[in-house]
Amino acid sequence: MTTAEETTLEEIPWIISVDDHVMEPPHLWQTWLPANLREDGPKIVRLPWRRGSNVRGHGFEPAPDGPVTEFWKIGEFHLAIPKVEAAAGLPPDEVTHDPFTFEEMRPGCWQVPARLADMDQARIERSLCFPNTCRFAGQLFLWMEDKELALAYLQAYNDWMVEEWAGESGGRLLPLCLVPLWDPQLAAAEVRRNAARGVRAVSFTELPAMLDLPSIHAADGHWLPFIQACDETGTVICMHIGSSSTVPSTGKDAPGRIRQATINFNAQLSFVDWLFSGLLVKYPNVKLAFSESQIGWMPYALERMDRIWRTGNAIAKIDEVFVDPPSAQMAGRVFGCFFEDDFGIEVRDAVGIDQITFESDYPHQDSTWPHTYEYLSKALAGLPADEAYKITRGNAIRMLGLEPELPGRREGGA
Repeated sequence: MTTAEETTLEEIPWIISVDDHVMEPPHLWQTWLPANLREDGPKIVRLPWRRGSNVRGHGFEPAPDGPVTEFWKIGEFHLAIPKVEAAAGLPPDEVTHDPFTFEEMRPGCWQVPARLADMDQARIERSLCFPNTCRFAGQLFLWMEDKELALAYLQAYNDWMVEEWAGESGGRLLPLCLVPLWDPQLAAAEVRRNAARGVRAVSFTELPAMLDLPSIHAADGHWLPFIQACDETGTVICMHIGSSSTVPSTGKDAPGRIRQATINFNAQLSFVDWLFSGLLVKYPNVKLAFSESQIGWMPYALERMDRIWRTGNAIAKIDEVFVDPPSAQMAGRVFGCFFEDDFGIEVRDAVGIDQITFESDYPHQDSTWPHTYEYLSKALAGLPADEAYKITRGNAIRMLGLEPELPGRREGGA
């Protein structure tokens, strides 16, 4: 074991990133849908474009004429891919909200061999990838009118994710599946279907009520079938910022920098929602991961919740299930994820050193790629080697129930 002073660039192990993204490849649904659904299934079409919104939160729509780009035609929706979401390899001044084609973007955004090569460049051993065009928790399928088709499209995505994206990567791309948000019974079935083939994580929305769905506090226990399935199978519930399809802002005229600086606020709301819901007490095998939300805010939220629990009053309405303070639910159960949070590292003991994971966010605009390894080495300099190991990969291994090392790869290396 090295000492704290010896924790240097060469000594931190290869990284396990628990939040990256994949641009859904053009062939996905044409390959993985049942044959009778492929003709009208999701596909890439080339159309003129203009700025506008034909689906919630999306910035492009087909136009009668003008410059041409690629759109995903999925159900009744047309969605183009903005450069900001496939920014890997682009100089900062080229990262815009203009549409981007597959031919223009870096192949690692959507091709397995190229992604593995890009991971090697940043010393990322394994990666858990969220979707992109169908949104981070698959909200696009929720918005489709034809729910039978939506379920077929979602299951085809999951089949591609498990069998092709992860299946052809030698264990380096970790499968992350979606659930039909409109039906908790179907969601439970999809959790079990994928858990049976080794999937350890599912993407869920950070704030269901923002999508006009029942909250996790619903009196009728709306989400319990889904939560019970995750509890029974040990499936981690991953909640990515933006998975509520809302972004905090101070006003409609606020510049983009305001939204970028406050983008983790919904994750904080979700964090309090879950830890004060009682669900983690009732379902002891459920694990939560708050993806891309950073970690520096967590100590305050925990302190505030514990104080409310401790001083309990009629307004707080503390449920009798809370025998212990809310912060007691963190250990081994609730994980934060950061890509660049020096303050969070500084207050790591207040977060819980065993609850901190790391991400590269490839290929989004916030990604540290290709300098991910260099950044993390500097950020962790001076930490005891065991703590650096936990943040770099150890906690991700424990969170997802992974093998410590991949067969055929050196310890912590290529």
